This record gives sequence, C-alpha cells and structure tokens, in this order.
Amino acid sequence: MSDGRAIAGPDGRLRCPWGLSAEDYVAYHDEEWGRPVHGDDALFERLCLEAFQSGLSWITILRRREGFRKAFSGFRIAEVARFTDADRERLLADEGIIRNRAKIDATIANAKILVDWKPGELDTLIWSYAPDAAARPAPASVTEVPAVTDESTALSKALKKRGLRFIGPTTAYALMQACGLVDDHLADCLARGAGR
Repeated sequence: MSDGRAIAGPDGRLRCPWGLSAEDYVAYHDEEWGRPVHGDDALFERLCLEAFQSGLSWITILRRREGFRKAFSGFRIAEVARFTDADRERLLADEGIIRNRAKIDATIANAKILVDWKPGELDTLIWSYAPDAAARPAPASVTEVPAVTDESTALSKALKKRGLRFIGPTTAYALMQACGLVDDHLADCLARGAGR
C-alpha cells in the first residue's frame, strides 16, 4: 500500500504511484507526462483530451487516444474548424471516443475560434502561464500535488475570455501538468526533471 510516495516498479525504479496503477500508464508516465509540449495543434489535442477527461479517469482517455486522433483529424485545428453538423453526428456515433455532445461541441467550437489565431499564438498564451520552476519544490507525495493553482485559474480565465469552452481551472492544471508547464513528478520519481 502506497503512502502517496514514489514506489518501485517491476524494474526496481521509483515512480509516481499512479504511473504503476495500470499497465497503460507506465510508458505515458515515463516518457510523456510532464515533458514540454509545443505547437498549436499538439496543445489543441491536449486541451481537447483534458476536456474529454473531465469527470472520467485519464486511463479512459489514454486508451481511446488513437480513436480520438482518427475521429478529430489528428487534432489539426484547421481541419476540425471545418467540421459540420454531419461530422458532429459522425462523432456522436463513434464508439472509439467518448460520445459526449457537450464535449464534442466544445472541441469543434474551440477549433473554429483557434483557426483565426496567429500561428504560435495558442502555444505562446498557454506557456505564458508556466510558473517559475525554481519556486516550486518537488512534491514528496501525491498529497502535495495541487489540483488547481493560481496559474491554472488565470490560464482558464484567459482562454475563456478568448471564447474557448470546457477549460476550467482543474482542466487547465491537468493540461499544465501533462504538457510540462509544471513538473509534478514526485521528488524520488525516475521521471522527475526528465523534461527539462
């Protein structure tokens, strides 16, 4: 039983407990989560997937990620922005994704807004909310990892002010963690600092 501190995996190396909670999590934890993500389309994908995750377990989304990528044209903003009502109906019938009308509508609506932004504008806006890494001590336990921060609240407000939907402070913080704006790998975790 973990006390929320890093635990040893089958290879004997220490990881965040969630990174060993399901087989599908190991590679995601070790090689992806917390590593810097740049590029408007790449960040749009993460923004959408975090919104779809709202109210669900991340493993549910991770296991359907390829289905999402196929259904949403690789999350290329310019292509999703051209989606029609017929695309919406196609998505609502697609068993490879989470068929939530509000989340599907938000994804399409957000693309229709973002397609008018300048190249790099989404990347610049999101990364402008990255906190000073030196001011954040490495968490020793998952109990020290917040669900919301001042920065995620501010990022959520900034995105909503620009018209984006389904991006509350908790979703914004999950995005910040996943995309490397913050490093919430535990102090003893093998992946701590790997993305820096």
